[in-house]
Amino acid sequence: MREIGQSETDGQPLVAAIDLGSNSFHMIVARVDQGEIRPVERLGEKVQLAAGLAKDGSLSDAAMERGLNCLAQFAQYMKGRTFQAIRIVGTNALRKARNSDEFVRRAAKILPYPIEIIAGREEARLIYLGVAQTQADDNDRRLVVDIGGGSTELIVGERFEPRLLESLHMGCVTFNDRFFSGGHLSPERFQSAYYAARLELLNIEKTYRELSWEDAVGSSGSIRTVSSILQAMGEGDVITRERLNKLKHDLLVFNRTDRIRFSGLKPERQTIFPAGLAILIACFDAFDIEQMQYSDGALREGVLYDMLGRDRHEDVRGRTISALMKRYHVDQSNAEAVRQHALCCFDQVAEKWGLGQGERELLSWAALVCEVGLDISHSQYHRHGAYLIHHSDLMGFSKEQQRKLALLVRGHRRTIPRTLIDSDDEESRLLKLTILLRIAIVLNHIKGADNGFTYSLEADNKKLTVSFPKKWLKQHTLTAADFERERIEQIRVGYWLVVD
Repeated sequence: MREIGQSETDGQPLVAAIDLGSNSFHMIVARVDQGEIRPVERLGEKVQLAAGLAKDGSLSDAAMERGLNCLAQFAQYMKGRTFQAIRIVGTNALRKARNSDEFVRRAAKILPYPIEIIAGREEARLIYLGVAQTQADDNDRRLVVDIGGGSTELIVGERFEPRLLESLHMGCVTFNDRFFSGGHLSPERFQSAYYAARLELLNIEKTYRELSWEDAVGSSGSIRTVSSILQAMGEGDVITRERLNKLKHDLLVFNRTDRIRFSGLKPERQTIFPAGLAILIACFDAFDIEQMQYSDGALREGVLYDMLGRDRHEDVRGRTISALMKRYHVDQSNAEAVRQHALCCFDQVAEKWGLGQGERELLSWAALVCEVGLDISHSQYHRHGAYLIHHSDLMGFSKEQQRKLALLVRGHRRTIPRTLIDSDDEESRLLKLTILLRIAIVLNHIKGADNGFTYSLEADNKKLTVSFPKKWLKQHTLTAADFERERIEQIRVGYWLVVD
């Protein structure tokens, strides 16, 4: 399981990224030294979650057990060590599984850290970030191809910025089950896998070719395996079309996947190797790639660098929110005013309501984008906005963060969604954020107030008191009416709003 090791960490806190992939689970442990990430340990194990997906989309008990056993080994390594930050991401198999919530719940008992199930394009962004850190920091545009167990990510970018991102539903585990089931290998089966991959690539070929690139880079297990085999053959460390075709010719000498023998091919990748090779050859042909270099950087390295960026206040999520506001023509000055009121309210009640920095960030983003739906229609724009946020590819956000952000936007006006009422502790905190956002919007309705205008909030369990200067509310009857309407809605969801 262990790939590299270093026993001492010089007493510095560690950071860790765990990638719950469709084929393998991986963990990279590193320390931050002078702003640079220096790996200390890499752990990984073949789990093949994707192979445990039934026809109805549920993850089998056996696949879950394989994954949980691997996480137990990660937990054993982490025991007794101090970590500054830990981030766990789940990819295609967990995206597709109908019962991924069950796996996440069971995993939390082993590793008590949030598991982010990320969207395909977010996975692509993080892969590109990991690859970019291992490449020369030049201005050349590059194509990155990452063949995973359940999906293949393709990215065109320059330096650390992706320009095109795509995640396709083809991977070495899923294609193995589809085309090489039972371990059967033949030229016909290989050709069927190749054409299936070409058909997946068909919709993006034109766009990618038009943008163009100077270098092609491959990452993750399938491409690493191809590179290792070619080097063992004495073919060098560059993957070319000619070398791939020779490898395909040599592969098809075997008639079963469990009989494949190549120097550089690890036993655990033996059965899935033909599927990965078929996808890679299809990528070479679809994009007319002449040669490709292999990169050690991939998703887990990208997750680490993304965490480092957040610590340095270079959070990509801020850029994503700004882009969303521009795309849907949000009134930025009004949105910023709502955000300021929301954060002012939050800071006064956070300790009493048990809210932390993560909730503060979520409230801040929701305040900025709660009016994105106005670009579609003034009628029911909170519903339109929630739909846009829930179904958009928001770089830097996990699926769960998008769900929460969409709920806040959905609940910022009119009736509060039933999803937030009488639910668990997590949703209870989200309801509190919804209430604070609604209060902030009412406060933002107050225009032309005197310079001396102030307000304060006090929270007590399910009671919230908003206080104004003496007699101010009596002199501003429209504001009083606005708060009265809000008070009635909060009673409906079990909260008591007092305004004086």
